[in-house]
Amino acid sequence: MSMKVESLVLHGDALYGEKEFRRALNAYKQAMQYSRSIPRQATSSIRSSVSATGRSPSPNSSNILSFNENEVKFKIALCHSALCEHREALQEMEGIPSKVRTLKMNLMLGKLYRISKNIRSAAACYKECLRQCPYVFEAITALAEMGLSTKEFSLLFSQAPNRGGKLPSDSVDAQRWWNRYVEAQCCIASHDYKGGLDIYLELMQRFPNNTHILLEIAKVEAIIGRNDEAIMNFEKARLIDPNIMTYMDEYAILLKTKSDYIKLNKLVHDMLHIDPARPETCVALAAMWERKDERKALTYAEKSLRVDDRHITGYIMKGNLHLSLNRPDLAVTDFRGAQELRADLRSYQGLVRAYLALAKCKDALFTAREAMKVMHQSAKALKLVGDVHAISSSGREKVILLCHESLIHNFWGSGRKARKFYESAIRLEPGFLGAALALADLHVVEGRNREAVMLLERYLRQWADDSLHIKLAQVFAATNMLSDALSHYQSALRCAFSWRFEIVIFQLSLSSLLI
Repeated sequence: MSMKVESLVLHGDALYGEKEFRRALNAYKQAMQYSRSIPRQATSSIRSSVSATGRSPSPNSSNILSFNENEVKFKIALCHSALCEHREALQEMEGIPSKVRTLKMNLMLGKLYRISKNIRSAAACYKECLRQCPYVFEAITALAEMGLSTKEFSLLFSQAPNRGGKLPSDSVDAQRWWNRYVEAQCCIASHDYKGGLDIYLELMQRFPNNTHILLEIAKVEAIIGRNDEAIMNFEKARLIDPNIMTYMDEYAILLKTKSDYIKLNKLVHDMLHIDPARPETCVALAAMWERKDERKALTYAEKSLRVDDRHITGYIMKGNLHLSLNRPDLAVTDFRGAQELRADLRSYQGLVRAYLALAKCKDALFTAREAMKVMHQSAKALKLVGDVHAISSSGREKVILLCHESLIHNFWGSGRKARKFYESAIRLEPGFLGAALALADLHVVEGRNREAVMLLERYLRQWADDSLHIKLAQVFAATNMLSDALSHYQSALRCAFSWRFEIVIFQLSLSSLLI
């Protein structure tokens, strides 16, 4: 009988490895049923032989020597989780006594509690993970997002078992750097992106070829809008490890934003070769198809969420596609889904755009103010509030959504409050081109073309950006200074070839005026 149980467990492991989770689930449950029919004395002897080894085999391991009920419960939970049956998975995990839970079990239970929004129990599980091993990235990230402070982390690390007695000097140095990494995670979780980025850059100097730190730096740079720097760091990470998949969907979205479709196609090809089933691959495919077929891109974004219903980038991509397809009502649901998992600037921006497209300016303003409160040191959050004020005036609401950098403008508002927030954003982050462009638009709408030109030319002295040339050209064209406008359009062409078509159209219109 014990041989039958072991065979069923091994069969379940094989099926799990083949990703046939439903069949693996049946095999494990049959093993549990058969084990209960074995006489208690025999079962006890079998379990004791396993516990003596102290090993916790993985679900796809074929090294199970005998039946262990808690391990099989864990495997059943893994199958339920893979099938997105989180409630059933949680019930199985809660059936494992806390004293015998391994590190993997506590990590899994913490994830399930978090999905069920039982934050206190989730935090307790993640803390237990760090007591067992202080170097669990997933636990540190989760606890930082739950609001754990660096001091509380230090207390947890002090409770971890020290197997080697007094730590050598190199271990003390490693612990110091590890504490800095934890501090960076806490900064990012509290939306202090600048503080977190500064620490990551410090860590990068100490560990120059660490792909994990490179990817974290690139992701933060992408969130705060430093797209060129983010692309460069993603490329560095791929040079070090060409098979890396983490955050590659973020990289794909940046390449799409830059209209670098040659690199984007190469990236998607590589990702399909490495692992076509990953959610990152699906999002990258959505980014690639967005230009040609938005509906096909949407199917890939939806597929990414079927693979992993907690993949935040999938929700953001899906929301942006719904906005492009003129379905802001569905976009609201998508961006809210992203916010429930982790609120960041992009989900707030998307939600504001969706509300404005639905002419729900009060909801948009509430969301933008919430972003400003949560990210009180973010210039982009300040600009978001300014954007909403710029389109709200005396009951008249009209929204023009510009895809470039997701800018939102209205050309009828008084603009006083909007100007205040744009100027505050520029003071907080002098290099923030988005706020400068929005403020320039506001100057033009209110008839202050000279102020708009002065602002843009001041930025142009420091940043040779195509968007600045485009905006200056538009201002000059609006004031009938066509030669100056043409000069800036040509400069924009030298900066970025993506504006070639617009320049040609302008040249044609200029020729017709001169005839």
